[in-house]
Amino acid sequence: MSVDWSWIADHTDDLTALTLSHLQAALTAVLLGLLVSLPLAVVAHRVRRLRGLLLGLSNILFTIPSIAVFVLLLPVSGLTRTTTVIGLTIYTLVVLLRNTVEGLDSVPARTKEAAKAMGTRPLRTLITVELPLALPVIMAGVRIATVMAISLVSVATYIGDGGLGQLFTDGFQRNFPTPVIVGVVLTLLLALVADALLVTVQYVLTPWTRRQKRGV
Repeated sequence: MSVDWSWIADHTDDLTALTLSHLQAALTAVLLGLLVSLPLAVVAHRVRRLRGLLLGLSNILFTIPSIAVFVLLLPVSGLTRTTTVIGLTIYTLVVLLRNTVEGLDSVPARTKEAAKAMGTRPLRTLITVELPLALPVIMAGVRIATVMAISLVSVATYIGDGGLGQLFTDGFQRNFPTPVIVGVVLTLLLALVADALLVTVQYVLTPWTRRQKRGV
């Protein structure tokens, strides 16, 4: 299976546009997933009777086939980028919600008790103590959700979107392997670069973990 390099050279602008569109859809979905999952995770962490319900609902949503999700959304948002983003956001929720809850659970009780003893209000304790200490676990979820969203964007090709997924459709329809190969390679590169950037962000935001590793 050979690659037609001249085709790539002739379609550089199109490939750039598709790559940016693909990345935009994935990152928007992850950001929206974070905005939704963070408050839900706090509720699930603090109100134990709602924990199973919220996690169970997110698991149920995750079991719905991605194509079915997009089809179900069509009457609401139509053949638009909104449909793609909503569908991807639904899939990120199960990972982000569960990891955020687990991250909050991992915060030592004595740390929260110390903050309470110092007169720190619950909201401030959450923002300045619990979430920072839970950040490594939360970021692990963000990394998984981001890579997953990047891989799932292509499915939206079936509703006229899909970013780099359009290359797969084009290649299969014309029995021309070059667009398919390029689409796969670019998708993998996006996932790898995004994951590396998130690792860097986590490294910068959690300096205490480095001190712990050095035994400081």
